[in-house]
Amino acid sequence: MALFKITVKQSMFRNGVRLLKGMSVDVVMDHAAHYPLNHERGERVVDAFKRMYDVDIRKANAVNSAHLDVVKVG
Repeated sequence: MALFKITVKQSMFRNGVRLLKGMSVDVVMDHAAHYPLNHERGERVVDAFKRMYDVDIRKANAVNSAHLDVVKVG
């Protein structure tokens, strides 16, 4: 199992969704080789932001490394 911290790089307002720089979530992946933004179209990341902040980062087209910083914590 691997723990990743995903953080918004820059504040943005797209398609009615506001993301603020520094918003972050932790995502646990079953295998360290699975990159959270690519695995299952980033669904775990999308779900984590929905739970924590009640925002849909998929609607904001922000499920990619241009907008999100991914760091493996453990």
